[in-house]
Amino acid sequence: MSQADVVANEPVDAAKVAKAEKIILGLQARLPVYTAKGAGPFVAAIYDSQGNLVVETANSVVDGQCSHNHAEMNAIRLAEEKLGTYDLGPHHLSLYVTAEPCVMCMGGIMWSGIEAVYYGVPSKRVEEITGFDEGYKPDWQEAFRERGITVYGNIAVEAGEKVLQQYMDEGRVVYKPERDK
Repeated sequence: MSQADVVANEPVDAAKVAKAEKIILGLQARLPVYTAKGAGPFVAAIYDSQGNLVVETANSVVDGQCSHNHAEMNAIRLAEEKLGTYDLGPHHLSLYVTAEPCVMCMGGIMWSGIEAVYYGVPSKRVEEITGFDEGYKPDWQEAFRERGITVYGNIAVEAGEKVLQQYMDEGRVVYKPERDK
């Protein structure tokens, strides 16, 4: 997708998109480091307003045996531990993630105090490639805007789709609860 395909809940700022693309492409490139340790396929990082990396981590649901160990939730938890607080708001932080947050992660982001979210692959493509159920998320970007949280998405999508497809082609596990239907 081109920069014209980027979605945002504010007028699109080309500088923000360029910065996010660089960070998200870097996260995608580092996925093999995490998969070698049993994590993935999603990677998230939190940066401060000066552009300093606070934390970076991956999804660890399978290797951690915990359904809420999504990349975003792990990053928020690590940032809170590092900064010694449950309220990240005063720190003016931005979350960058390789794919659109699922419904659980959206709640964690909203309540953490994160001020901005930048994501790569949109949920529809994540579901098509991995089969992971992203959850029900009507108008979430507008709801975030109303709460003062900036959202930019569909950044570095093609590269992200390739990374997800490679992860699946390698036969790696993506968490999906099993239910009798």
